[in-house]
Amino acid sequence: MIKASCECGKVRFEFATGRKEITVCHCTQCRKTSGHLWAATRTEFADLRFTSKETLTWYTSSEWARRGFCSACGSSLFYQMKDETGVGIAAGCLDNPPDDFKIAKHIFTKDKGCYYDINDPVEILETY
Repeated sequence: MIKASCECGKVRFEFATGRKEITVCHCTQCRKTSGHLWAATRTEFADLRFTSKETLTWYTSSEWARRGFCSACGSSLFYQMKDETGVGIAAGCLDNPPDDFKIAKHIFTKDKGCYYDINDPVEILETY
């Protein structure tokens, strides 16, 4: 079981399996909500088991998606496209990430911040 939480621990959850390939998004929206870039695994929302979610808040960030965060500490936790059953989970909130979870691709790199370079030897995509 993979366990995850926000920084203050008021949102805690677990799930059995996640996508092993971590996607790193450099779009402006992800950079603004996370403070830098968004790295995420993915699983089915129905497969999440919350042990605490008193401060879990959802923000409709666009016409096509919503983002979940902790309203107490501000941790960005989830990204979910409307009408999809899957949910992106911030890789940084995983308490015990499996060793085989690895960055597999970078997306929306045209929007990346000018203050950093991408030097990973993985696939770099301009858009989806």
